This record gives sequence, structure tokens and C-alpha cells, in this order.
Amino acid sequence: MKIIGEKINGTRKTVKQAVLDRDVAFIQKLAAAQADAGAAWIDVNAGTPTEREPDDLVWLVQTVQTAVTKPLCLDSANSAAITAALPEVKQAPLINSISGERARLTGVLPLAAQAQGGVIALAMDDKGIPADVEGRLTIVQRLIGETRGAGIPDEQVYVDPLVMTIGASGNAARAALATVRAVKAEYPKVHFTSGLSNVSYGLPVRTLINRAFLTLMLEAGLDSAILDPLDRELRKALLAAEATLGIDRHCLNYTRAYRAGLLE
Repeated sequence: MKIIGEKINGTRKTVKQAVLDRDVAFIQKLAAAQADAGAAWIDVNAGTPTEREPDDLVWLVQTVQTAVTKPLCLDSANSAAITAALPEVKQAPLINSISGERARLTGVLPLAAQAQGGVIALAMDDKGIPADVEGRLTIVQRLIGETRGAGIPDEQVYVDPLVMTIGASGNAARAALATVRAVKAEYPKVHFTSGLSNVSYGLPVRTLINRAFLTLMLEAGLDSAILDPLDRELRKALLAAEATLGIDRHCLNYTRAYRAGLLE
């Protein structure tokens, strides 16, 4: 499974302050640590007000790329910010995200098609996130039609089923799992991703819930996730789950991690 390193996100107080202060060392340290831990993409989310986000996202892109060679995930619903950042990106980025919301489709989808690095598609629209699988699948069907129409192949689409916290709804995790299975059955070449930690929001010892949910999502078809690659216990759970499910052929990644002392 490919990891999208989540830590450079302006909704985190320390990251927001670093962006405002233009603290190069802080951001580069976060980027390098995630790259060293195995992140396939480094998420960059300025999380600042709309009017200043383009400048902030450009600064983040430039700062991160001087520290790591990993491709980036441009994380913004602000088409102006993505437009400003794209010329600075050295490798085709993953763009997070589009949805059934008309503003995102008209603003972000053409930029994702231009970037040619993939796009995350959220199972929601202007009415919000459907509680049932059928509603989410209907949105995804419409989104796949839009991405195909824009020239984006299914292999470059990462569907996010949008898990909600089980603390508010006992069916939240099941709905996300069922959505992945339903989409995978209809669109076998599409990829899947998720903000896994949303499932445990508001609950104690959240990492336990996150690990259990990760294993279930892998079995359903998840092949990437937005998570903290520095969470050692979560990485261990990932390795064990991939080995158990036969995703890790001959358990090679698991045994290599053991020899490297990563499972102790």
C-alpha cells in the first residue's frame, strides 16, 4: 500500500505557524522524516485563508522539494492555489481533490487533467456525504464519467469513500468498506485512498481503532492512505496485514522489516 504523508497540513497548529513564519527548517524536517519512513507522496496543505493560500502553497512546494525527491500531493480545494503551485512542481503531483460538488469539478478537475499525476475523488456532492452506499456509489459513478471525459484514465483516479467517526455512527466504518467493495466491483482499475484516522475521531486510544480499520480496508481493496508514516505501530500493523492478506508476496516486505529491526 502506498502512503500519502499527512503531516504537512496547515490545520495543525505547529504547521500553520511554520507556514506563517516561513520556517523552512521545520517544514523540511517534516518532509524528510516522512520520506525516510516510506511515504510515496508528501501531502502539502497550506490551510491558510483563500486570499493568501496561493502564495503559501507555492512556498510549501518549493520548500519541500528542496528537501525530498518524492512526488507531492497538492491538497487544496482552491483552484487558484493549485494553479499557482503547478508550475513549481517538479514531478506530476497527485491532486486532492475533486468531488461531486460543482465548484470543485469546474475548478479543480481541469487542473488534475493538466497535471497528469492522478486525482483523489471524494464520494460527496453539494448535498454532503450520503449515509448509504448506494448514494456514494452514484456520486462516484458520476465522477468517473467526469474524469474519463477529462481524459484521466481510471488508473489515475483514487476514490475516497469518506469514512466518518464511529463515535457518532456505528455504521460509519461499514459504509466506507462497502463503498470500496462496490466501486472496485464496477471499476476494477480505479485506486482507493482514505483519511483513515477520521474513523476514530473523538474516541480514546485512537491508534487501536485506526489499526483495526486499516486491516479491514486493505481487505476491501484500499491501496493507498493519507496517514502518518511516522506512526511505527500503524506501519507494523500494515506490514502484518499485507502479509496475512497475501498482498505482500512471500511475506518479503514483512521479513525485510523484521531484519531491519522495524517490528520490535
